[in-house]
Amino acid sequence: MLYREFFCPTPHTVATPKEALQKSFWGIVVGAGVVYAILRLGKLLFGRQKLELAPDTRLVFTETALVLPDKEIPYEDLFYRKSDVITLHAGRVELIDRCYAAVSVRLSPEKLEIGGETFKPEDTPHLEVITDLIVLPREAMGFGDVKFMAAIGAYLGWQATLFSLMASSIIGACVGVVLIALRKQEWSSRLPYGPYIALAATLWMFGGKRLVDFWLGR
Repeated sequence: MLYREFFCPTPHTVATPKEALQKSFWGIVVGAGVVYAILRLGKLLFGRQKLELAPDTRLVFTETALVLPDKEIPYEDLFYRKSDVITLHAGRVELIDRCYAAVSVRLSPEKLEIGGETFKPEDTPHLEVITDLIVLPREAMGFGDVKFMAAIGAYLGWQATLFSLMASSIIGACVGVVLIALRKQEWSSRLPYGPYIALAATLWMFGGKRLVDFWLGR
């Protein structure tokens, strides 16, 4: 029986490994499914950020980052997937060997479009544009959070995933407000979500059901 428990454990405190596997399956489905749905909906509703700039603002696209007048944003913080695109309409575009006037610019991880011409981003190490508006891609959540929640569901059950989702949102919001109040973070700053999911899952393990019962007045 020991080898059976090793290869097919029962982490859900149920009588048989079969029941444990069923609970793990539904935990994965609910955990990953709910977070993935939130990810897709968030991308649809909030997947773009418009930055209005002063007239004739000069932006620089280097090999590794977008340089704004007040900050530098690494491309790894903008491009989470191949379909993410930076878009703008430039009054002037300057490359190393040519210039353009009054053209649209689209930059993705795999392609740079200036007007009707297409370039490979790696072949364009330096690009400067004059514009007053730029649209940046942004991500509410990453696929790592989907995988993490699937793992929580596999080991703790689907109820734990719903609790972890709600509790981590509350914890993250409270931490974010405190950091903003202390001027340690801006409203638009990114907040890592994984640690709060882990903390919420830990709360579930050490009394989450009792917290839910208390909240529901049971």
